[in-house]
Amino acid sequence: MGRRTVDEHAARVAALLGPVLGALGNERLVLADALGRLNADDVIAPIALPPFRNSQMDGYAARAAEVAAAPLVLPVGGVVAAAPATAAVLPLATLLKVMTGAPLPEGADCVVPVEDTAPATGGVRVLAPRTAGEFVREAGSDVQAGALVVAAGVRLAPRHLAALAAVGVAAVAVRRRPRVAVLTTGEEVADPGAPLAPGQIYDANATALRALVAESGGDVVRVVRTGDDPAAFAGALDAAVAQADLVLTCGGISKGDFEVVRQVLEPRGAEVVEVAMQPGGPQATAVVAGVPVIGFPGNPVSTQVSFTVFVRPLLRATAGLPPLEPRTLPLAEAIRSPAGRRQWLRGCVRDGTVVPVSGPGSHLVATMAAADVLLDVPAEVERLAAGDLVAVVPL
Repeated sequence: MGRRTVDEHAARVAALLGPVLGALGNERLVLADALGRLNADDVIAPIALPPFRNSQMDGYAARAAEVAAAPLVLPVGGVVAAAPATAAVLPLATLLKVMTGAPLPEGADCVVPVEDTAPATGGVRVLAPRTAGEFVREAGSDVQAGALVVAAGVRLAPRHLAALAAVGVAAVAVRRRPRVAVLTTGEEVADPGAPLAPGQIYDANATALRALVAESGGDVVRVVRTGDDPAAFAGALDAAVAQADLVLTCGGISKGDFEVVRQVLEPRGAEVVEVAMQPGGPQATAVVAGVPVIGFPGNPVSTQVSFTVFVRPLLRATAGLPPLEPRTLPLAEAIRSPAGRRQWLRGCVRDGTVVPVSGPGSHLVATMAAADVLLDVPAEVERLAAGDLVAVVPL
């Protein structure tokens, strides 16, 4: 079994996944389904916005020159609603009542807000003068037809979808999400909620990886658990690579007697290596039918740490999600770390310091729920004192 540093194995995983993630292509989605997706192409406005001159206020369309001597009374010649209608024309020395968003009548160059008017015999009293252009939204004042609305590479937020809808775009090309299959193994694991037989534990890895992949911008298309039978795992693997762009496996790659993933993958050219890290030492990589397969250890904390370190950054970048960069914080208490292995301790950020959560064991999945960061302790460091700085990676 080879020995790699964390950075060397991360580079290996990136080399396998990079071409696949870079060749996903695009798909077209209606706006209702495009939230959070990575916009594939520049979207150009097919119309101006607003598409016509309209009133910014409920009030009265007027000619500025005719209300310059306000206060004065002018007759009201009708009402223009914010609705489809034949273009209205403003008669001379007359007002037309307009609603917010209503087309500005031809001849009008300003709007007198209703708050600046009062009822009067023979019409409406205009209480204050207006200048040309006041409370008028000009056509194209938001965006001109032919102008860029949303650029390629933007992760679509609600504000982007609103802008696209406003210019009449109903669907948009987005980067396709990677399809990910999750295969967990082990005779000893059972579905959550099922009764446990003696010697069994519940399968946390399927739930964890499904959630981690979704959070990182991937689509989980298949989740299957097999026991320790190589034929059953091989069948599940073949079905997974037929459907997915990436397969993640849990367990079965160490040095025991029932290492089903290793037994099936090594004859197909897999590399099963020891990475100088804790937790997560055993790691596997393979390509099956052109599909990358990344194998994690079976202990639940090892699985989560391995995904976070090796796969999460690649999926997030593909989805256009911001990178979760490490930061440096002082330790709230001293820690020890085994020499020669890069340690990923669980911790919690409190009052500008990081507090280790529980111990280093790879089985401590319940206590990991209390953590919000991983402490990245270099392989050459055996002890850090309270107050020493340590890199922390957000969970």
